[in-house]
Amino acid sequence: MKKSVYSICGMCTVRCPIRVESEDNEVTWIEGNSHLLDGALCAKGSAGPALVKDDERPQQPLIRDGGRGAGRWRKASWEEALDYIAEKLLKIKNEYGPESLVVSSRGGPWQSMYKTFCHAFGSPNYTNHDSTCGRNTHHASLSINGVGRKGFVYDIKNSKHLVLFGRNMFASLRIAENIQTMDMLEKGGRLTYVDVRQTMTGLKATRFFQVRPGTDYALALGFIHEIIKREIYDKAFVDKYVSDFDQLCTFVEEYTPAWAAKECGVKEKAIKQFVDEVAEDMPNVIFHPGWMLTRYKDSFYASRALHILNVLMGNIEIKGGLIIPKGPGDCGVKGIRNLDCPKPDIKRADGVGWKYKHFDKGPGLQHLFFPTLHSQDPYPVKAWIAMRHDPFTSMPDPQAQKLAFDNCDLLVSIDTHYSEFGWYADVILPEATYLERDNAICLQKGPKPRLAVRRKAIDPEFDTKPAWEIFKQLADRLDLNEHFPYNTIEDLWAWQLEPTGFTIQDFDEKGFVSLTDKVIMYDRDNLEGQFKTPSGKIEIISKKLTDVGLESLKPYVSPTKPPKGQFRLVFGRSAVHTHGHTINNILLYELMPKNSLWINTRIAAKLNVKEGDVVDVIAVDGFKQRINAHVTDFIHPECVYTVHGFGRQVPLQSRAYHAGLSDQKLMPGMLDNWDEAGGGVNLCEAFVTVRRSARNPKRRVEL
Repeated sequence: MKKSVYSICGMCTVRCPIRVESEDNEVTWIEGNSHLLDGALCAKGSAGPALVKDDERPQQPLIRDGGRGAGRWRKASWEEALDYIAEKLLKIKNEYGPESLVVSSRGGPWQSMYKTFCHAFGSPNYTNHDSTCGRNTHHASLSINGVGRKGFVYDIKNSKHLVLFGRNMFASLRIAENIQTMDMLEKGGRLTYVDVRQTMTGLKATRFFQVRPGTDYALALGFIHEIIKREIYDKAFVDKYVSDFDQLCTFVEEYTPAWAAKECGVKEKAIKQFVDEVAEDMPNVIFHPGWMLTRYKDSFYASRALHILNVLMGNIEIKGGLIIPKGPGDCGVKGIRNLDCPKPDIKRADGVGWKYKHFDKGPGLQHLFFPTLHSQDPYPVKAWIAMRHDPFTSMPDPQAQKLAFDNCDLLVSIDTHYSEFGWYADVILPEATYLERDNAICLQKGPKPRLAVRRKAIDPEFDTKPAWEIFKQLADRLDLNEHFPYNTIEDLWAWQLEPTGFTIQDFDEKGFVSLTDKVIMYDRDNLEGQFKTPSGKIEIISKKLTDVGLESLKPYVSPTKPPKGQFRLVFGRSAVHTHGHTINNILLYELMPKNSLWINTRIAAKLNVKEGDVVDVIAVDGFKQRINAHVTDFIHPECVYTVHGFGRQVPLQSRAYHAGLSDQKLMPGMLDNWDEAGGGVNLCEAFVTVRRSARNPKRRVEL
């Protein structure tokens, strides 16, 4: 039987809209939703059918039968596995209290389900991966604009100039955003790219700044200085909506283009030429404030500076600028219901909200649970459920994490594949792949908000279940079923849609339901109430930061140079893989079976390293990994670079097993190296030693 369904991709967290064809329960075709992406899809999305057919993913629930991490498992039925987890959770709840549970996830539009389960159980400790991704950017935006990092969408297509600091968008593929950027460039728009190395995004840029690692903040300050000095900013917008602008002017006086050029290793003339271009293109200039901005000790302040540059452009709520996302209320319609349970009035174990009062309580900060796992202060943490989330791959120092997790009585991994954390867990619950599962309906805010839904194209290949069913069945066993008012996905959809007047059949034609036919824009001369800061204005000096003794305008501190013979380790993305999620995918493995280590040509010559040589990469504690070198002019000599997600140690993943290098394992002690103002882990502050490996041939023979 042939069928065609509109759905949402699940090969990365962008979740592009797709259309899937199948016949006799086999996927025969995938493409981007023609109504939104004109059929476009990336390599990862096209490799979805290989994920379904991968027999090296968990095919039924597994319960640990041996020491943690030993790889000894016994197969279990769903009834047995869910009963096992429920019994353990009830025992932990009775002995230590419900707050001893942590639930972590990747985040995203369906996290209300996981959060509801956590809160209904009685724990405030829901968290997600964002402390290793966008938390610095989120808190930077909150401190200035009063809204988080998703408080604006970027109208790139209609902009004249897009400025990206390390936002390698043509590797971290968001198809709709990529199409917008190409459209902008084709219309004569400009793209400025800033990074320590040249990338696919930089190759498409009209201007490229290769900066010294850790100096992004310096370059942004140089831009602000020159823009204010030459009065290239929207005075009317600043006067109306911005507080403490005079303090900003005083603060940036010393950060001249000449100073920034020397600090970053770029040319002063190039900075001034860039500002000339900004003057021509404003207000339709977008300074992207960062996506994954957990890098350096001052990345929070770098993001703040980029937000300030947008403010100077006066580009908020204009075509070709930053647009405030709209929801159902702006369209005069009612929104969907989402699962929800009030957060218990208990201190979070990570300290967010009581010990660290300036951070958004939301998902808190995952890395701050580790001290509590050891100290049991303010209370013990004894159970951790990771929903499609792998702390060992996403965070530094997995060995230190394991010592902390050993204080837990229960570790559960719910995932479509074997994760490093899952291999160490007590129970693995296999989630059906995105092509085999339905999900709850989600709201996608924007200038034209819409409702969207993921619908399965085929039935599960193995004995796997969708998340909505897993959490429902766990909730039933724990007497939490009142918070999960459904038995089938159709029940959940109907319950969600009941206030809206729509039915699930309304999604059949396009895969989504538009809530308006036209772009909705607020009156730019009447934006009062849109900035949710204490003052109601865009705050250069944040009251929230001041109240906890932190600076809003932090003086720049030059980054520490690597000791002689060492390099700063930086990492990034490939357009082929999604971190550690897809490394074992048989199609994507063929495209990129392992990572390499980028090293500057001049430095490589000093080390007697040539292209393709095996090199030893050694952490400060002596831990060593081997990898092939990629020798190139297009990386700063102070750093080395690799693609994140490789070097996996799950034996059942035969393709990914020990393939390449794992950067997070070269970061001993870095769990404690985090940004006290922004909350993010400083993932690019580790130094490594690189040397030519003895495994290379001793002699080179030219034929």
